[in-house]
Amino acid sequence: MKLKHFIFVVVVLLLALPAAGESRRLTLQEAIALAKVQSVDAVAAVNEFIGAYWEYRTFKADLLPEINFSASLPNYNRNYTTYQQADGSYTYVRNNYLGMNGTVSIDQNIPFTGGTISINTSLDYLKQLDNEKGERFMSIPFAVTLNQPIFGTNRMKWERKIEPVRYREAQAKLVGALEEVKMQAINYYFNLLLARENVGISRQNLANARKLYEVAKAKRKMGQISENDLLQMELNVLDSQSELTDNESNFKSAMFQLRSFLGLDEEVEIEPVIPNTVVCRPLVYEDVLEKARENNYFSRNILRRQLEAQYNTATAKGNLRSITLFAQIGYTGTDAAFREAYSNLKNNQVIQVGLKVPILDWGKRRGRVKVAQSNQQVVESRLKREEMEFNQNIFILTGQFNNQTMQLENASVADSIAVKRYSTNVETYLIGRISTLDLNDSQTRKDQARQKYINEMFWWWYYYYRIRSLTLWDYINDVPIGIDFEKTLNL
Repeated sequence: MKLKHFIFVVVVLLLALPAAGESRRLTLQEAIALAKVQSVDAVAAVNEFIGAYWEYRTFKADLLPEINFSASLPNYNRNYTTYQQADGSYTYVRNNYLGMNGTVSIDQNIPFTGGTISINTSLDYLKQLDNEKGERFMSIPFAVTLNQPIFGTNRMKWERKIEPVRYREAQAKLVGALEEVKMQAINYYFNLLLARENVGISRQNLANARKLYEVAKAKRKMGQISENDLLQMELNVLDSQSELTDNESNFKSAMFQLRSFLGLDEEVEIEPVIPNTVVCRPLVYEDVLEKARENNYFSRNILRRQLEAQYNTATAKGNLRSITLFAQIGYTGTDAAFREAYSNLKNNQVIQVGLKVPILDWGKRRGRVKVAQSNQQVVESRLKREEMEFNQNIFILTGQFNNQTMQLENASVADSIAVKRYSTNVETYLIGRISTLDLNDSQTRKDQARQKYINEMFWWWYYYYRIRSLTLWDYINDVPIGIDFEKTLNL
C-alpha cells in the first residue's frame, strides 16, 4: 500500500471514531430502551430469572426416567473376619479376595404415589487370591424394584403444584423488574432534564440581570431610580452567578448518574429531550386491578406461599407415622464362568415392609403438626393483609395517574403564561412602570412554573410506568407487555 493511501485510511478511521466529549441527543424512550438492556439492575433481574428457570428445569427432569451406572472397580480385601464354627465357637478367618461389581438402573419417580420404581441389571465378580480357590460370577440380568412410602407426604405431588406456580411467578417478576428498571431510568432522565433546564434558566437570568443592572446604572445617573434599587440589581447579578454555579454542578452530577445507570462512556455528553405529550385514556380502577391480579407476580406469590404452608402442614402430619414398602422381583444366576452365570437363572424376590410408629414421644410430633397449622394460619392472615394493601395501592395509584394528566396540562399552560408575563414585565421595567420587586417576583414565578412543568411531566411518566410494572399492560397501545423468554435465556 502506498504511503498516501495509508494516510488516507488512517484519517478516515480517525474521523469515524467518536470525538472526546461527544454530544449525544437522547430521548426518554431511547434512555428506557438502553436501561432495559445495559443497566446493572436489568442484568441482575435476568440472572435471577435464569436461576429460577434452571430450578424449574431440574423439577421437570425429576419427573423423567433417570439412567444411572454405579460400580466398584475394584474392591480388594485382605483382612480377618469372625467365623462361627459348627460347635458354636467363633474363630477368625483370613480373607484375601478381589471383587468387582457394576449396576445399570433406570429409575423413575412416581408422581401420583410418591414412590420410586427401578429396572436394573447388575454383575458381581469375586476372585479368591489364596490357595487358588478360583473365581465366581453372580448376575442379575433383570430386576424390578419398588420403594413406596405408604402414609408419608407425597413430595412429588406437592412439587407438581408448587413449582409451575413458582416459575410463572419468576416470569412475571422478571417483566415487572424490567419495568421498574425503566422507572429508575425515568427518574435519572428527568433529574438530568430538570438540571439542564435549571442551568438554562440560570444563564438566561444572569444575562437578564446583567442587562438590567447596566440599565439601572444609567437610570441612577439620571436620577430615575434610588440607590437601593441599583444595589438590588447588583445583588441580583451576584445571586444569578451563584445560582448558575450550583445548577451547573447539579447538572454534572445528574449527567454522571444517568451515564452510569445506562452504561454509557464517561466522555459522552447527554442532551435530554423534553418528551412529547402522550395521550392516554383515563384508567378505571376495576380494570387496572383485574389486570394486576391476572399478570402481576404478586398473585403467583400469594398462591405459592399458600401451597407451601399447606405442604408444611401435610409433611408434619405425614411424620406422625412412617410405613415404607420395599419390593424387588427379578432373576439371578451364579457360576464360576461368566457365560454360565447368565444360564439356569433362579427367581430373586425380596419384599420388605418397614414400619415406624411412635409409642411415646411426649407429644413431639403432634406439637409439630400444631406448629405447622399455626404457621399456616399466620401465613394466610398475612396474605390477606398484603392483598388488601395491594388493592389499596392500585386504587391510589390509579387516582394519582388520572389526576396527574390534569396537573400536567395545567402546568404546561402556567409555564407558557409565566414566560409571557416575565417578558412583558422586563419591557415594562425598562420604561420604569413597575418596581424591581415586581420584576423579581415575575422571574421567580417563571422559574418555578418551568420547574413545576418538568416535575409534573416526570410524575406523569413515573405513575404510568408504575402502573405498567404492576399490571404488565401497555395502556398507550392497549397491549400486554411480554418478553421472549427463550431469547432472554439464549436457548
